[in-house]
Amino acid sequence: MNATSQLNVESLTYKTGYYISFFGSALILLWIGIFKFTPTEAAAIKPLVENHFLTFFVYKIAGIQMVSNAIGVIEIIIALLLIFSVKFAFLRKYAGGGMIMTFLVTLSYLFTTPGMWKIVDGVPVTDFFILKDLMLLGFGLMIIQKK
Repeated sequence: MNATSQLNVESLTYKTGYYISFFGSALILLWIGIFKFTPTEAAAIKPLVENHFLTFFVYKIAGIQMVSNAIGVIEIIIALLLIFSVKFAFLRKYAGGGMIMTFLVTLSYLFTTPGMWKIVDGVPVTDFFILKDLMLLGFGLMIIQKK
């Protein structure tokens, strides 16, 4: 394989990986955002939200389902910004910024929610569903810089 072919393969591989991450992130945000409208998810996030120094007060303002719905709307908006940024590149920085803020807060729940960490067979473990946010935070940081 010559150098030009190698570069084309590398470029195609990079672009494929980028768009899988891009649309995968949008799908995850959209799906989880929609799930926030269910009573099951509203109850599941309550301990996270009420124990966080940035969000503890929201249940004094609104009910459990309304808070969950608001979070769901934010996640859906970020997903739509991602999707529409394919056509309108200026939206990418807003999607990336939203992802960064969202996933910094959700990852911090690992440290603000009592009982999040347990020792199982000598290994510290947590509710691993939040750890997906580490990858999504990284991708948000990547796309905020993409031209």
